[in-house]
Amino acid sequence: MPALVEVDRLKKYFLVKTGLSVFRGKERFVHAVDDISFNIDEGETLGLVGESGCGKTTTGRLALRLLEPTAGTVRFRGGDIFQLDARQLKKLRRDMQIVFQDPFASLNPRKTVEQILSKPFFLHGNLKRSEIDAEVLQLLDRVGLSPASLYINRHPHEFSGGQRQRIGIARAIALNPKLIVADEPVSALDMSVRAQTLNLLKQLKREFGLTYLFITHDLAVVRSMCDRVAIMYLGKIVELADVHELYENPAHPYTKAILSATPIPNPRVARSTERSHLTGEVPSPIDPPSGCRFHPRCRYARPDCIKEEPCLIDIGRSHVAACYLHS
Repeated sequence: MPALVEVDRLKKYFLVKTGLSVFRGKERFVHAVDDISFNIDEGETLGLVGESGCGKTTTGRLALRLLEPTAGTVRFRGGDIFQLDARQLKKLRRDMQIVFQDPFASLNPRKTVEQILSKPFFLHGNLKRSEIDAEVLQLLDRVGLSPASLYINRHPHEFSGGQRQRIGIARAIALNPKLIVADEPVSALDMSVRAQTLNLLKQLKREFGLTYLFITHDLAVVRSMCDRVAIMYLGKIVELADVHELYENPAHPYTKAILSATPIPNPRVARSTERSHLTGEVPSPIDPPSGCRFHPRCRYARPDCIKEEPCLIDIGRSHVAACYLHS
């Protein structure tokens, strides 16, 4: 059975505009996403993890064609979404939605909740006004904002951050999509409401049979939410595995380092656990290092790592890593 989403050799470069005379006449690009490939099966949650600026959000937006690629393809149910015309793309929007990181910035402050949640039905449906009103009330109940009559005529600024994110989630599921890109959906929320929001996303996945591309930098959230995990560094996927396999047997030095940075609540276990610390700063995506992009910060780096970029290598149990340690 083919995957729901197939990403193949995807690239996105952004042109850097500068007024410095030394760079005039020479085009320079930010290599935000640089030749990545992965699949997402229907009903799966794939986590995309990495430091800020690694290209996670750009990947998510490319997967929905909110950005046009420099190269590569994204196939949804076998069809290349970058080959669709405007009419076909509008039809596809019903099946692909996004939950944004900032629940306040993603909602129109001038609109009421009723207007915000009605919009998808006006754009994509042929329902009567009374039917749309009923759908909006049902959506609010499904995301835990009940009784819905208390919330429907209020504006975004009248809600807490967690409530605003629930409204954003309600908007995303309004048209019964197949795929939702969740872009750091809990990073802007208080700790007390993160678990509630994550549980809501899990519940909706079971109820609607959703598929998630879950973008985050929080490895505790990944362990709770995801089936598989792709680790991203400076525009590249450096490791991809089942979530339990990744935690038990991390293969790439970068993965080991970010797992080591995760706090261990038991002090005795923390003291006896070997830590792998990151050194140095993330290189510039405008001028990325040759070979393996992690080699300037890697304590295992050797001449091969500098000369040539490693490919993702199968190390068993559907676990792949781009590292010469496993070649």
